Amino acid sequence: MPEQKGPSSDAEIRAALEELPGWKQQGKAITRTYDLKGFKAAMAFAGTVGELADRADHHPDILIQYSKVTLTLWSHDKGGVTDRDLRLARQIEAAAKDQLA
Repeated sequence: MPEQKGPSSDAEIRAALEELPGWKQQGKAITRTYDLKGFKAAMAFAGTVGELADRADHHPDILIQYSKVTLTLWSHDKGGVTDRDLRLARQIEAAAKDQLA
């Protein structure tokens, strides 16, 4: 994997978020809450996110509250949102479309 540059600029993050519905910039991170059809669906979705994150070797904070799954992405080692976070958010969105359909 190529060397990760520093944090993305606010303009880069805003541009990326325009293509990521529901994702918001919050401090040094991007975050989104998914509202699923019950606890079992939330757990399945969290498992899917876990698989994507493990393949990317980049692990988001995952908060499960019954049917809601909140994801928070940022590169701790770079001090903010990087291309790596935005790539993972896009992968999560693609998986969400399949699981939420």
